[in-house]
Amino acid sequence: MALDPRLPVIIGGGQWNNRVDRGESPVEPVDLVAEALRRAGDDSGVGSRALTGADAVWIVQMLSWRYADPAALVASRLGASPRDTAVSPMGGNEPQALVTQACLDIAAGERDLVLIGGAEAWRSRAAHGGKELGWTTMTETDAPARRTSDDAPLNHPAEIGRGIVMPTQIYPLFEQAFRHAAGRSIADHLVHVGELWSRFSEVAAANPHAWVQQALTPEQVRTPSATNRWITWPYTKVMNANNSVEQGAGLIVTSVERATALGVPRDRWVFPWAATDAHDHYAVSHRADLASSPAIRLAGRELFALAGRGVDDVAHVDLYSCFPSAVQVAAAELGLSSDRNLTVTGGLSFAGGPWNNYVSHSLATMLGVLRDDAGSLGLVTANGGYLTKHALGLYSTTPPTSEDGFRSASLQVAVDALPSRELCEDVGASGASGQIESWVVTHDRSGAPERAVATVLLDDGRRAWADSTAADALVELMSGSEQIGRTVKVTPDGTLAL
Repeated sequence: MALDPRLPVIIGGGQWNNRVDRGESPVEPVDLVAEALRRAGDDSGVGSRALTGADAVWIVQMLSWRYADPAALVASRLGASPRDTAVSPMGGNEPQALVTQACLDIAAGERDLVLIGGAEAWRSRAAHGGKELGWTTMTETDAPARRTSDDAPLNHPAEIGRGIVMPTQIYPLFEQAFRHAAGRSIADHLVHVGELWSRFSEVAAANPHAWVQQALTPEQVRTPSATNRWITWPYTKVMNANNSVEQGAGLIVTSVERATALGVPRDRWVFPWAATDAHDHYAVSHRADLASSPAIRLAGRELFALAGRGVDDVAHVDLYSCFPSAVQVAAAELGLSSDRNLTVTGGLSFAGGPWNNYVSHSLATMLGVLRDDAGSLGLVTANGGYLTKHALGLYSTTPPTSEDGFRSASLQVAVDALPSRELCEDVGASGASGQIESWVVTHDRSGAPERAVATVLLDDGRRAWADSTAADALVELMSGSEQIGRTVKVTPDGTLAL
């Protein structure tokens, strides 16, 4: 049967690790993207012809270097003259979101060939500090790129006021809440997470594009050491995303009509079947609980409905893996066993965590996985913020079975209608009592505990933030005994009183 000429298809994916840790010279992010896209062109089988005719170039927002219009710079380096250049907002969900938008535009006849990419050179920026690297700089006359959408505020003012803004503080809170909801003790859950992350490291060890290609045993993952210190208990260093990388990745999304005209071999085509997106309540303070993601649950359910498939039909999976809690929550909401392989790259701890751009790498990797297992179905999830913004996609080398071709949906209205929790910003002059909902202990760079952070569900049902730097409290909270459900008091200044 003839394919709809407007059906979107991904024809190439490219990745580049610039190994400055092995003596390579620093390369600025736009050049990392350009090279990754050249490799995507080679991956398509038609080289630069898959690049120069692009009518849009979209770049995932970078952190290691800021440009007025990075997409225009990348296009110039590739010899392309697109009608549209744009940059995404912040968020690890954005690579999948950009692919979704490209598919919609292509299906509607608004575009024919879209280049999507991103890169980070964080390792060089950190190593050189404020020193001049000779990279392209913005000037007052540079016109800023179009934004594909607006940034959303993800922190409640009360969270900012208490200095609770780092993902390394918040994802471990999700971990503790998820552990408790799963009925595991602290010790048993640490074994469980060690086994999960060990399996991720094994995948990375076999991935030629992974930054860290070393398989770790579960004991090595979970045991603190000189090279694997506690970051925020119960997370050791290797349980955190590794952003000290120099990585670029790019994708080429086009129509069946353009792919055919370019002469792209049919065995290079990978079809997006369906995509969904939604975000949980933006402020963590307002989430109904810290152990689940209604947005992933509803987006996943609709994704499979759009594709006419079930979760058991998925052969290959890459769940966004900035921290173990992100993987476990997503797997639970999607109905995936945590015992199966949940990554094709090795995840952000091992394959690399180039800030917002990881999913460009997971998609590029998934292309090869699906080509090697023709006809199978692959699932990719993307996550931005604090388990906040979610984008999901299903892919296969065979065209979608729906008569509508590629299908997508936003589940935001349904998510917004779900319950939320009120935040208590002032416990009053005498404080307030409640029960610990979750807690963690942050550590300094020497590995010493420095601050406990907890969410407390007050007797009136509201959530309050509390912390403590008292040495005896830190020792007790890391003793291994269960604290969730323990009655405590939050003092007027927000101190956690055990």
